[in-house]
Amino acid sequence: MSVLRVENLKKTYRRHRTQIQALKGINFKIEAGTVTGFLGANGAGKTTTIKCLLELAYADEGQIFYFEKQGLSNEVKSRIGFLPERPYFYEYLTGQEFLRFYGEISTRLSRRDLQQRIQDLLKRVGLESASDRQLRSYSKGMLQRVGIAQALIHDPEFVILDEPMTGLDPDGRYEVREIIRETAARGTAVFFSSHLLPDAEQSCDHLVILKLGELIYQGPTETLLSQTSSQFEIVWQEDASLKSELVRSAQDLQKRIDELRKKSLTIIEVKPTRLTLEEAFVKIAFDRKAERCAQ
Repeated sequence: MSVLRVENLKKTYRRHRTQIQALKGINFKIEAGTVTGFLGANGAGKTTTIKCLLELAYADEGQIFYFEKQGLSNEVKSRIGFLPERPYFYEYLTGQEFLRFYGEISTRLSRRDLQQRIQDLLKRVGLESASDRQLRSYSKGMLQRVGIAQALIHDPEFVILDEPMTGLDPDGRYEVREIIRETAARGTAVFFSSHLLPDAEQSCDHLVILKLGELIYQGPTETLLSQTSSQFEIVWQEDASLKSELVRSAQDLQKRIDELRKKSLTIIEVKPTRLTLEEAFVKIAFDRKAERCAQ
């Protein structure tokens, strides 16, 4: 079942007699229990999309379906968690008090059950030992983790995280990635925007990629990487030693294999070389630009 389906979403901003088309009719969906990365350069339309999804801005055209129901009703809101890119924290509250505040306004748990939920979440995000410290003493990474705990306090089925790793050091980004993976393993769908492609590559089952308000890819991460991989490595044995070579296409690969066979050399291995997500992103973005120029 899809937890989110977006159809033909369009949004235009009007500034000083000019129109900026932020979204140009994008379509995508998010499946239950998956981690989906929402990628694109600055200005691609990621934040505008998230604002439209949460009715913080209103699309000019298009439809949004949550759990196969159209619109963002109160019932749907109770099933969604959200962490904005720049969350506001009441710094005088402790981590435990902060989560209690949000738990009391977003759940119907008894005080006892809510306290247990808070303890479980603090442990889950690695802040159990800092639960009685004021938020003003938390590092950037700790604030991001308690923010994620806030988004999960009501046990949502779908979580939207806007740039959750921005500004974090490598340790902080690793911790947030682990929380995201663990959250999805519990059955919650996670949809997070990012321009940090190595983090998305390590975390995401699926990708939704925008460029200048257009959807340029939607699907499994591995499919994108395999589709954009354009080189093959061939390894053979010659004079009691192993040699290897990269070829750029399947046609060149077949030609090189024929040449090696004619020399009666033993081919040990043939494999496609794997692009990084960053390399694949640049490649599809360039290909789309080339398509537009050719039209």
